[in-house]
Amino acid sequence: MELTQAFEEFRPEIEKELKDVIQESVSEEYPVLREMLSYHMGWEGEGAGQQVQGKRIRPMLLLLSVDAAGGNWRQSLPAAAGVELLHNFSLIHDDVEDNGELRHGRPTLWVKWGVPQAINAGDLMFTVSNLAILKLRQSFRAAVVLQAQELFQQTCVKLTQGQYLDMWHEHLDDLPLDAYWSMVAGKTAALLACCTGMGALLGGADSAMCAKYGQFGHLLGMAFQAQDDLLGIWGNEEVIGKSTSSDLYTKKKTLPVIFGLQQNGKFAERWLSGDVRLEEVSELAVLLEQEGARRYTEQVAFDLTAKARKALEEVLGGHQTGKALQQLTNRLIGRQF
Repeated sequence: MELTQAFEEFRPEIEKELKDVIQESVSEEYPVLREMLSYHMGWEGEGAGQQVQGKRIRPMLLLLSVDAAGGNWRQSLPAAAGVELLHNFSLIHDDVEDNGELRHGRPTLWVKWGVPQAINAGDLMFTVSNLAILKLRQSFRAAVVLQAQELFQQTCVKLTQGQYLDMWHEHLDDLPLDAYWSMVAGKTAALLACCTGMGALLGGADSAMCAKYGQFGHLLGMAFQAQDDLLGIWGNEEVIGKSTSSDLYTKKKTLPVIFGLQQNGKFAERWLSGDVRLEEVSELAVLLEQEGARRYTEQVAFDLTAKARKALEEVLGGHQTGKALQQLTNRLIGRQF
């Protein structure tokens, strides 16, 4: 199966499953709660549509892993819905914690309904994600569902730990690289590892193969984040679809920034002296490049990308069933400047 075909077949089914899970879980007696979740998911409100719904990469990754492992992707749709709802729960809370006012160009939940209700909606989204995983019992043995739920809960812990580290790091000027990677392992890599590992489990793979799928997802997440950090400063805005000023302007501690701070040069001196003005962003990017941060980040991204691709090759073993999974991997970590 080609990736284009997979998107055409999977995407409508993913969207339907997401809507079904929310409608089944949230009573009609609470129309505003339903509206809040539907708004965040991009189904309702001003500007609603596929452009603001996101790419649904995580459920796609799970279903493609199911397919590559030889399973029935349709039976695994509840799990696909579960990981996407979990991801969106984290976004709702992130927006509150980061004071983010826009997502996909639209006001965030807390802006529209206030912080307390946004937190409540996020909690509801989290609970519904767990109910989605439990729907697997309609098609899978209880032992498999229990394994899937255990993996899901372990992932929830890692996501929360990753968010804790991300927020804690805001207060540290001398952040070590090991601490940065611990944060990435939780915030970015953990959910991707859950997608691939659970996909293999639902596809009928044995425990050893499930572990390999999970390791592939972990490396994919680490490589994706390293490249995202690189593109966030030196990418082509028209290609990547977002501003390359925001990371430096908001003083986000990405991989190039942490490397730059460790050099104790002109970049570190300016960074530690106070807030960054928008007109200074280009100059800071130049300083980072001069002090080796770009070259370092490019090498890290290259190495992690190679490891992720090798892990995928070991998982697939030359089988043609994983072609779409390979193509999605290449799309995620083969982004251009």
